[in-house]
Amino acid sequence: MTGLAILLVGYSLFSALTIALTHFRSEHYGDQPVSRAMGLVLLLALGALQAAHFAWLYLERDWVTELPYRMILFAVAPAFYMFSRPLLRPQAASPNRPALLGHALPLLICPFLPEASALPLAFLVGAGYMLWLARSLFRLRHERAHFHLELLLLGGVFTIAICVSALGLVQASLPDRLFFSLYAVAIGLAFLLVQTTLVLRPQLSVEVRETVQAAYATSTLNNVDCDAMLARLEALMASERIYADADLSLPGLAERVGLRPHQLSELLNARQGKSFARYLRERRVAAAKAMLCDEPSASVLSVGLSVGFTSQSNFYDAFREVEGTTPGQFRKLNARGGAAR
Repeated sequence: MTGLAILLVGYSLFSALTIALTHFRSEHYGDQPVSRAMGLVLLLALGALQAAHFAWLYLERDWVTELPYRMILFAVAPAFYMFSRPLLRPQAASPNRPALLGHALPLLICPFLPEASALPLAFLVGAGYMLWLARSLFRLRHERAHFHLELLLLGGVFTIAICVSALGLVQASLPDRLFFSLYAVAIGLAFLLVQTTLVLRPQLSVEVRETVQAAYATSTLNNVDCDAMLARLEALMASERIYADADLSLPGLAERVGLRPHQLSELLNARQGKSFARYLRERRVAAAKAMLCDEPSASVLSVGLSVGFTSQSNFYDAFREVEGTTPGQFRKLNARGGAAR
């Protein structure tokens, strides 16, 4: 168990760095700076916990018995809440100062708690936040078809978190080496599931936020000719290639169609079964597929930029998400005349 724990500690640290550099980019959280900041804090906290586990399990340093470790442990659940709340409850007002103080209270009282009770209490606090997450996800049960596989993977993370909370409550009855090995393994497995989810849906946070907004909103399409609006949208995409505008946003497209942004978001979710971000990526990837076959001399990067992607990494991420392969591999398999260029 110790060997597996040390292996997953190393993976966790690598994964935390990778997620911070690839997922928590400004374009994924442009209008959610608090969520982005708290996500980075959460990665830093989990990475620090894993570093302490490595010091305990491999270097035999008692970092896990020190006050900083316990304070970080108390910080994980509130950081997770502040990260996920803007995504899962976008219609709710931002927390006021008393509410923020309430979330920080466990961290503030941690230095005054006896060491024997600090860890179980930290895991008990974490279990409370997990119940909030479960309630928020249950309210989105009707949208599960949009994120079926992703919800299964994140459900695995949720299950791991619940098991860790239960483990923490009986920590005193377990050998320290076994407990911290199991905890390190749990964090490592959670990182594995999260990274797998983000590989499948690189812009998952954007899509979840848009879907949640549509799910919670009262319908604004009662007096809208949805078929006419969809036809107008198709014309903009097919004839004017509006998707090629790298700066195209939901408000900008809604104005061109003749709708308000939340109306267009609801229309896409209700009639197309996808968020604006997903819809736009699929249109761009479809255009890129045609160019990759029809213009074999064009570089992959130039194709991506010409259909609206802002960088090669964005193009590759979106193409792999939609098609399950890279642009270069797609071109080789579908080259005109059967010859790969």
